[in-house]
Amino acid sequence: MQVRGFTLVEVLVALVVMATMAAMAWRGIDALVRSREIAQVRLAQTARLQTVLAQWEADLRALQDSHSPVQPLAFDGGSLVLTRQAPAGLQVVVWSLREGSVWRWESPALRTVEDLESQRQRGLQQLAQRNPALRAFDGVSGWQFYCYWGNAWSNCLSTGNSNAGPTSGKTPQQVPSGLRVAMQFAEGSGLTGTLTRELEVTVR
Repeated sequence: MQVRGFTLVEVLVALVVMATMAAMAWRGIDALVRSREIAQVRLAQTARLQTVLAQWEADLRALQDSHSPVQPLAFDGGSLVLTRQAPAGLQVVVWSLREGSVWRWESPALRTVEDLESQRQRGLQQLAQRNPALRAFDGVSGWQFYCYWGNAWSNCLSTGNSNAGPTSGKTPQQVPSGLRVAMQFAEGSGLTGTLTRELEVTVR
C-alpha cells in the first residue's frame, strides 16, 4: 500500500494559512497590550490630577488675610497667587500655567509684610525659570478662573460686577466667596474635555 504525501502546493497553502492566523493573533495581542498601556497612562494621569486638585483645595481652605496690601488671593490671567496659613507663619503659594503644564511654588513660612511681597516676586521668578521640581501636572491647554461675587459668577479678571448690587461692590482688596476653575486638557494628554471644580473660599 503506497502512502501519499503532501504536495508542495499543499504545504505552501498550509504555511500561508498558518502565517495569516499568526499575524491576526499577534495583532490582537498587540491591540490588547496597547489598550492596557493607554489605560494605565490615563489612570496615572487621573491619579496625578486628583492629587493636584486636592493640594489646590487645601491651599484655598487655608487662605489667610495678612492685613496688608498683599491680597490673600489674586489672579492675573496666568498665575493664581495665594497667601495661606502655615504652622510657623504665612506662606505665599503661586499656581501657574505655562507651556501646557501646571506649576506650583510655595515659600517658606514668613513673618513680615515685606517678606510676603518679596517672596511673591521670587515665586514668579522661580516659575519663569521652569524648575522641574515645581511642575505639578502636564497636558493642560488652558484654564479659566471664575470668582463668585455677590450672587453671580464672573471672570476673576473683570473689574466690574453688575450683578453684585450697589452695597456689595467689588474692590481690589475683596476676596470672592467662591472660586471655580475650568481646566482644558490638551490632545494626547490621556484626558479629554474640560474639568470644572468649584470651592467655597473662606479667609481667616
